[in-house]
Amino acid sequence: MTPLWIGFIAVVLLLLGLDLGVFNRRAHEISTREALAWTAFWIALSLGFNGLVYLIYEHQWFGIAAAANHQGGGRKAALEFFTAYIVEKSLSLDNIFVIALVFQYFRVPREQQHRVLFWGILGALVLRGVMIGFGIALIDRFDWIRYVFGGFLLITAARMAISRDSEIDPQKNLVMRLVRRWFPVADGFREGRFIVREEGRLRVTPLLLALVVVESTDVVFAVDSIPAVLGVTSDGFLVFTSNVCAILGLRALYFALAAILHRFRYIQHSLVGVLAFVGVKMIIAEWVHVSGLISLAIILGMLLIGLGASVWADRHDAADDDDEAP
Repeated sequence: MTPLWIGFIAVVLLLLGLDLGVFNRRAHEISTREALAWTAFWIALSLGFNGLVYLIYEHQWFGIAAAANHQGGGRKAALEFFTAYIVEKSLSLDNIFVIALVFQYFRVPREQQHRVLFWGILGALVLRGVMIGFGIALIDRFDWIRYVFGGFLLITAARMAISRDSEIDPQKNLVMRLVRRWFPVADGFREGRFIVREEGRLRVTPLLLALVVVESTDVVFAVDSIPAVLGVTSDGFLVFTSNVCAILGLRALYFALAAILHRFRYIQHSLVGVLAFVGVKMIIAEWVHVSGLISLAIILGMLLIGLGASVWADRHDAADDDDEAP
């Protein structure tokens, strides 16, 4: 592992430590205003890191470009990072909706939700790192695996288009059922603890069950999102760092959007388009080259159309309600 990788991971762990140990040391209900401020912070940090990516690849620092066999210099690397970041960030909207359903199912108090998300995201970083490494190894070893990933993204897009509602039944979650089989469940949330000891036996709290469901469902989302990011770039450093930057802001984005996410009714249509576009791009890459700038423009265009249509429909519905009011 190169100094660049070690430095990036060390900074991420430092940020997570400050988050849990300093800024959110005491459990409290995160307001929308606080969540928006943190969301802006994480986005600004990611954009700042993208500037660093440009400098690293433009000036060949740490030999990262040569090691990753990346050609095109800093501009191409920064464009690929930003596009991968946008793809991962947009696909995480579906994840936010599912997390909200999990918290509603277990009736997790708002002041304890941040704790679940913190440990859930920490676990997601490790799992995604392993999956990214495995995916890149497959691409490097087998050229035809790109067609498999592309086809998988098309199937995922079709499945998302047919089933527009995100459904989840924690009772059917295999990992949670295994945990319940091995450990008895304590009553209540016990001041944010995941495991307690009662009458000489270890018991899990509903907070741990919520964490287990959030973590296991994230694996499902990662299976969709990682091939999509690999369709943007196969540079391991860019794939991993863009994924991490997008995930780090997921907690703040959840508290900012969970209550109003249902208003973005057409965003899922946009996500279908994004997955389908990246899937086709991977399949035809050998014959048709789609530049990074065009890819970014298409993806952003799809997302903006979905967002604009959602805002218009929400305002139209509100206007109809006002007209019908006596």
